[in-house]
Amino acid sequence: MAATTNPILSSQCKECFIKTYQHIANRLALPVNIQDELWSYLNHLVAKNEISSPEIQRELSLKLSSLTGISDFFEAEKQQSNALAAELYTDWKPRVQLARNPLNIALRLSIAGNIMDYGANSSFSVTDSIGKALMANFAIDHSKELFSRIKSAKNILFLGDNAGEIVFDKLLIEVINQQNITYVVRGGNALNDATLTDATDVGLTAIVPVITNGYNAPSTLLNKCSDEFKNVYQLADLIIAKGQGNLEGLLTENDPRIFFLLMVKCSAIAKTLGVEKGSFIVANKLLVKQLGRTTESTYPND
Repeated sequence: MAATTNPILSSQCKECFIKTYQHIANRLALPVNIQDELWSYLNHLVAKNEISSPEIQRELSLKLSSLTGISDFFEAEKQQSNALAAELYTDWKPRVQLARNPLNIALRLSIAGNIMDYGANSSFSVTDSIGKALMANFAIDHSKELFSRIKSAKNILFLGDNAGEIVFDKLLIEVINQQNITYVVRGGNALNDATLTDATDVGLTAIVPVITNGYNAPSTLLNKCSDEFKNVYQLADLIIAKGQGNLEGLLTENDPRIFFLLMVKCSAIAKTLGVEKGSFIVANKLLVKQLGRTTESTYPND
């Protein structure tokens, strides 16, 4: 494929789109004519080669909504994810509080929660992801610098990703324990990404201000976001961006404020970062002279 507005967009992305929406089609038992119309629209979007992967996801969702009358294809999955994460939160919060390095453990749990992504996987094990994240040497590890920036930051902007995952973000925010954090969710339904409803349901709105980015794509695309969000974004001196979607939207921003926290769930992003699929990442782009340089974990896995 030719160059696009998204440096990560590849032929593998189309395969992922098909997998995601075929899963939806099978679950809803959609008739063949609706599926054919959706695949035709996908081919049209890819052939035009004018928009990024998150925007293609958005357009496909809007198209399928118009064909079916369903506005949220992952409503049940989001509720289940929030409930599951809430149970794990109850179990892990006292353990984090008793750890020698609570911030490190909370960070690892927050990244482990990034597995809760129905756009990338139709099934996953959060407990397996937690076990791996607690023991892993991160493929790119700028956590020491992140922790230092957290201590000195006057305004922290936390860009959320998936429903369920946001419960682990809540635990991390509680451990950070500062009054200068604003949390951000999507501006509308976007795969299983968290919305303001999810943030309210899991109690995030009770501990920090929560705003939307004003756009219903599974990413943060600055040229599409609301003025309210962009004003808060400009005022932040530290930006924590969770997940692959936010990475796709912000990777070309040469912004020293941004730290990407994620589990690498696809080969295209793994290749872009120069790491193995399944890796855990805490990365500030401007601290990496060569993307993909592997470093050992800075903190013990206590």
